[in-house]
Amino acid sequence: MSAFASAPRALTRAAALSSSAAPRTAARRTFSSTVRRPASGHGSQYDPPSGWLFGVKPGEKYKDEGWEKPFFWGFCGSLILFACIVPFKPDTSIQTWALEEARRRLEAEGILPDPFPNSKQ
Repeated sequence: MSAFASAPRALTRAAALSSSAAPRTAARRTFSSTVRRPASGHGSQYDPPSGWLFGVKPGEKYKDEGWEKPFFWGFCGSLILFACIVPFKPDTSIQTWALEEARRRLEAEGILPDPFPNSKQ
């Protein structure tokens, strides 16, 4: 019985020792030897929600930012240029190559007649 009676006292003493002792901080190892410096020195970049779409009140004119027009014209222009150039790219698929190779071999063996008999290569 005496062991059970002294257990709460031992627990409270251990709790008092652990709380009164100076907290131990583990040495923290970093991957870099340089000191960490925060890079946000110009205030908060957060815009609180205003409830308006894109932050523009009804009746106000939206003011374009400097990057929007060049981005729009560059993006749309590259899409149009891509759409005009892609149809003229050469067909480099394995199926096309195999079909042409089979046609050449059959012509060389005489099984398939030459489609252009007058042309000289």
